[in-house]
Amino acid sequence: MTAELKTSLVAPVESAAKAAGLVLVSATTGTAHDGRATTQFVLALPGDAAKTLKLELTESFEFSNPDLLPQMQAHLAAQAKRLQNPRPECYVTLAGLPVAFGQFEWPFHQSTSGADTWLVHGEMHLADGGEHNLHAKVAAAVTLTFSEIVPAMEQPYAETFVYNAIRKTVDMGQLEFTKSGNRQTVQVTTRFYSRWQKKFVFTETDDTERLRYLLSKVYWLSGVLGDSKPVWIADPRDAQYLNTTEQDLLRMAADEAGQGLMKLDGEFASATPALMARADEYKAALEAALDFTRPKFNESMRAGEANM
Repeated sequence: MTAELKTSLVAPVESAAKAAGLVLVSATTGTAHDGRATTQFVLALPGDAAKTLKLELTESFEFSNPDLLPQMQAHLAAQAKRLQNPRPECYVTLAGLPVAFGQFEWPFHQSTSGADTWLVHGEMHLADGGEHNLHAKVAAAVTLTFSEIVPAMEQPYAETFVYNAIRKTVDMGQLEFTKSGNRQTVQVTTRFYSRWQKKFVFTETDDTERLRYLLSKVYWLSGVLGDSKPVWIADPRDAQYLNTTEQDLLRMAADEAGQGLMKLDGEFASATPALMARADEYKAALEAALDFTRPKFNESMRAGEANM
């Protein structure tokens, strides 16, 4: 490890990383969007420095709550498995859009506009293997009320629900992919949280929708972007997004493996030629999902048949 920094965060993060199967490559001083001091960690799989994971925490953050360190370890353990994907930064939406998350400026910073919100800026790119540079710059805005639900307003405790809120906003057609454009706001509110069930709920899905999602994920992330290398199926981030469990996702993947559409190896699945033969189907779903995100104009107004 290259440790240019010695703070109270280094030892617990290094311990959590080790328990999660990761190694700490470096720990350095950084600066948050609002000027606060941060600690930036770079983590990697042992013996695989090609894929790294960036973790940034406010320097004043403390593991004072006894639940915080175990939750950090669970986050890193999931990230360690995600790092084994061909493109760890890539996901798919329920409608079939492959997307890549990047350039998120953790940690959260408070809004300067007077609103009682916490913000984190980032980008989401369409990741279908093309070179069109369609993307959306986003500002995930977490309300003050919602922030009280979160164990800590830091990356390991918020990244999953922020990514899922962004995917859900795409599902609703409220984020547009452009080649350039202004930052678009994603409202992360208590509508995404069930106080009764004490969990995040982004969308209700049944087995048919979940299975379609899994096939789309394996098609894009393994077949198109990953040269048919395996991708992690039992991802808790996907389970939260689809309101199901990791075990249920594995069960459905096993059923499809029996149909020859994917090859299952433990918790990972890769695309088969039979699945890749459905390329037209997945490309059509992508175009339909992308079209749904584009602004629609009232055609009667365009034709001059109504007042503008």
